Amino acid sequence: MARDVARTVRGITLQQLRYFVEVAAEGSISAAADLLYVAQPTMSAALKDLERRVGRTLFVRSPRGVTLTEDGAEFLGYARQVVEQSELLEQRYLGRGPSRRLLAVSTQHYSFVVDAFARMVKASEAAEYAFSLRETRTWDIIEDVRTLRSELGVLYRNEFNANVINKLIREAGLVFTPLFLASPHIFIARTNPLAGRKSVALSDLEDLPRLTFDQGVNNSFYLAEEILSTLSSKQDIRVSDRATIFNLMIGLGGYTISTGIVSDDLDPSIVAVPLDVDDRIEIGWIGHASVSLTAQAQRFVAEMRDVVSGFGVDLLA
Repeated sequence: MARDVARTVRGITLQQLRYFVEVAAEGSISAAADLLYVAQPTMSAALKDLERRVGRTLFVRSPRGVTLTEDGAEFLGYARQVVEQSELLEQRYLGRGPSRRLLAVSTQHYSFVVDAFARMVKASEAAEYAFSLRETRTWDIIEDVRTLRSELGVLYRNEFNANVINKLIREAGLVFTPLFLASPHIFIARTNPLAGRKSVALSDLEDLPRLTFDQGVNNSFYLAEEILSTLSSKQDIRVSDRATIFNLMIGLGGYTISTGIVSDDLDPSIVAVPLDVDDRIEIGWIGHASVSLTAQAQRFVAEMRDVVSGFGVDLLA
């Protein structure tokens, strides 16, 4: 049996692995072929030969593109390592620049993630790159990582939503790695009368517009980006992006509930005020259980840890 497997995988080329990694990232053979300046029939033939050699179906093909099979997701973890090591060798001994495609991340709307992402990009010192940072809905974060549109995702769980979030993550073949525990805060404009308070109670917020991030067709109390999602509010506004929510904090005096970590460099007009509630927010990142993080993804996680620790927050794990 072992000899049969050895004969099957013998002859896999580095070029095939590069094609495979790029197609997995793009979700499309034609898009990957365009990026690599390769004819689509050539790439398709190379991928079919790769599947024949490994004796596994790696992609599910449809008119909308391709997605990885379970075998494909596992194979991608190994393929990325081989391609990454090859690129490191070429950079070290042939003087070639780093690959343009370095990392894709999906996340809930956290300024510390943006800060960490910016630091990671700067630290890469790449003359050319193709990073991706997608602030999106909770369901889509899990789906992005499941399909490897993104290598990792950043989201939260707490006592209220943990059972549902854990179930979705587990069924997607993913793993949640805790990053830190945060005490709930409200985010408000610096001009808000509550901005100078040491803390606020829920009763202080009764007459303010509550701002939340829209979860689309998968809207659910358990998928809400904000804790206390089941509490009623006289004034509710749903938004789709962070710039809008900050503008409404300033223009309408609204608030949202989050971690309390807000970067003055990125969001100078917004402040965080502790909220007097008996709850904690556990922030973490999700990745494939069967796919090891690339070195670039590990650098991003390290940058997140560094940014968060800079706010005096105790890290987990």
